[in-house]
Amino acid sequence: MGLDQFLYAKKWIWSSKGKTDKAEKVLLKEYPEMKDFELKEISYEVGYWRKSNHIHKWFVDNVQDGKDDCKNYYVSEEQLRELLNLVKNVLDKPNKAEELLPTTSGFFFGGEEYDEWYFNDLKNTIKIIEKIFNKINLKEWDIYYSSSW
Repeated sequence: MGLDQFLYAKKWIWSSKGKTDKAEKVLLKEYPEMKDFELKEISYEVGYWRKSNHIHKWFVDNVQDGKDDCKNYYVSEEQLRELLNLVKNVLDKPNKAEELLPTTSGFFFGGEEYDEWYFNDLKNTIKIIEKIFNKINLKEWDIYYSSSW
């Protein structure tokens, strides 16, 4: 139990009836039982946090319009850049952590201290977002955030 947080890269497959997308052909070799159904999207988990309540709070406040409801929310490239810059700023000025990227409480949301775990989560966040920017064409893939607890 506890707060689990995910970023997914999703690519929507828009194929006309009768046409099969290249990815679908490959998948049907592995999953022939799906041949009578239509492939709509490809989804990859591209980020994961565990009990990083300060990162979760940022997504709730800046992406989810304050709604903490475990649904999937689209995250724009601009929002990812904003989070990346904020995290780097907090790492540069750790004494500003509580002001710039505060923790939050919740049901098994993890610690609320500004300790080694907090700052390790920030370093992990940088790795996640920079990997997305370096590996994924965001003109072709959409990024979504979701959480569960």
